[in-house]
Amino acid sequence: MLVAMSGGVDSSAVCMLLLNQGYQIEGVTMRMWDTERSFAKFRRDEPDYILEARSLAEKLNFPHHVLDVRPEFKAKVIDYFTSEYLSGRTPNPCVECNRHIKWKLLLDLADRRNCEYIATGHYAQIEQTGDFFYIKKGDDEKKDQSYFLWGVSQEILSRAMMPLGRMTKEETKAEAIKNGFDQLVKKSESMEICFVEKDYRDFLRENIPSVDENPGQGYFVDKQGKKLGVHKGFPFYTIGQRKGLEIALGYPAYVLKINPRKNTIMLGEKEQLETNRMLVENYLLVNPSDVENNKKVEVRIRYRSKPEPATIEIIDENYLQVHFETPVSAVTPGQSAVFYSGDCVLGGGVIANFKNSCKFSREA
Repeated sequence: MLVAMSGGVDSSAVCMLLLNQGYQIEGVTMRMWDTERSFAKFRRDEPDYILEARSLAEKLNFPHHVLDVRPEFKAKVIDYFTSEYLSGRTPNPCVECNRHIKWKLLLDLADRRNCEYIATGHYAQIEQTGDFFYIKKGDDEKKDQSYFLWGVSQEILSRAMMPLGRMTKEETKAEAIKNGFDQLVKKSESMEICFVEKDYRDFLRENIPSVDENPGQGYFVDKQGKKLGVHKGFPFYTIGQRKGLEIALGYPAYVLKINPRKNTIMLGEKEQLETNRMLVENYLLVNPSDVENNKKVEVRIRYRSKPEPATIEIIDENYLQVHFETPVSAVTPGQSAVFYSGDCVLGGGVIANFKNSCKFSREA
């Protein structure tokens, strides 16, 4: 069994659980992107989380490997992250990493090490139904990570285990304490994007020094295209944003639409954010029959949003359209739309701009 190790309490507890269940395990830690906080504790050549994962493996007496995947992570995740903002969209880098980096490299190493299974510390579950493997929500609703895993392939899921899926965070901590690793439960956890230390706007400026000049300032406009004021540049705004607009219109204003070609940002009232449909691209369905013939599903349009009742219309191999029973607010191109039936993930895709289909209205 090959276990993905981050140095934190979750993946460490997975190692303890599997060892106690009699599995022979090996650990692997991926070095993806270095930040200042990665070296805050030990200040050595390797990040703290690698040293901590290696130390745990030594104490529990199993092999530990390090994969330096920084070039791949830069190409597949960082470049995607910046290019999406420069396209007026709001990216979801965790989904991209799960889909194109983490799991594939984990399986590759498992094959090289002759490990039959792979395991992670995700709070989610895997269930086989017939010939298909489905991601299911974790039992701990506050920690559930099923939303981020819709892009993991069937090949990978057939060999994967997520031992924390039936546990709460408190039970995970208790497992670490029971095995003598009290210090693990005291570590602070990052709830944000792993490679962004402060604000994503600062990250854009660090990695694209010209972003303040190109695209530079543009105009806030209303739905009729009338100029309302000046903004700092469209990459610094997201759909549904209200705070930080630095413009007074006499009513609470929200970002309704971003036009990167014109460098304009459409503002309006909250009610104007509502829609009863959305276009989804680059989708992946476990079994298309799960959503065909107007079968009712539930759809989450962002990580913490509540599932919304809907039906799915498959347009072609690239696009599908979601029809909501009641309007939803702030559908954001670039974010993931994830389709559920109860606790079961049926698939997902990336929310697209309506301009990608000739059926929909023109851009403002």
